[in-house]
Amino acid sequence: MKLTAAFSGAPLLLSLSLALGTGLAAHADEEAPLPKLGPNATPVTKATDYLRSTPAPDYWAFAPYVKPQFTTSACGVATVTAAVNGLAGLPANAEDTVMTQPDLLEAVGDAHWSEISAEGGDGVMFDDLVTYATAALPVAGLESYGVTAFKPTDASEATLEVIRTWLIQNEESADDALMVYFNQGVVTGDWDGPHVSLIGAYDAAKDEVLILEVDQEWYIPYWTPTAVLMEAMLKPTSEEHGVLEGQTGGFVRLAPQS
Repeated sequence: MKLTAAFSGAPLLLSLSLALGTGLAAHADEEAPLPKLGPNATPVTKATDYLRSTPAPDYWAFAPYVKPQFTTSACGVATVTAAVNGLAGLPANAEDTVMTQPDLLEAVGDAHWSEISAEGGDGVMFDDLVTYATAALPVAGLESYGVTAFKPTDASEATLEVIRTWLIQNEESADDALMVYFNQGVVTGDWDGPHVSLIGAYDAAKDEVLILEVDQEWYIPYWTPTAVLMEAMLKPTSEEHGVLEGQTGGFVRLAPQS
């Protein structure tokens, strides 16, 4: 009887142990921290071959001017500032400063842009980015430049080819700047929200895009597949973002007018 009782109790103890172990494992999974970047983004520090082996004109022209967005709502003004500073280049005279994000907002003088870029502001819509990039050009001494935009509407192969064409054209020289409006979480795997940053390079052989991230409290520049960036452009902003609900993204290009 004792032997039988001993063995009959073993499954109960084993079951209890397994249940406790499963519960602890589930709790451990809940507590496990998420990786900094998901599977669709590779930090530039882990993928430097392209920048070392090719001219990569946009990276070298614009990366020095990409600064952290000065508020959590200022990704648009941060990206436009980096773009126009990179196109204009370093000021010639010692007494001239490099334009900052608040400098650009003040010079453009648009109350709405300042309001939506302030801490707690709504942030830019896609059309706002086009409007304010256009307004920033003369302020930066780039009167001969114009703005064009491409906003994909589907995830077809034809659309992906158009995106690649824009990236290839941008990679040819540093004479133009290409900004992207996209759902950041599709790329980083972290959250669901609209964002703006600058394109730093395009590796056609790998079909990957380098994003010069202005959200530098959380990220550094990262590579992402072109197809993923297209998905990020197409994903509508969720309702939790208020007036930005339904916004989708695309490219905004600053280039000399022909």
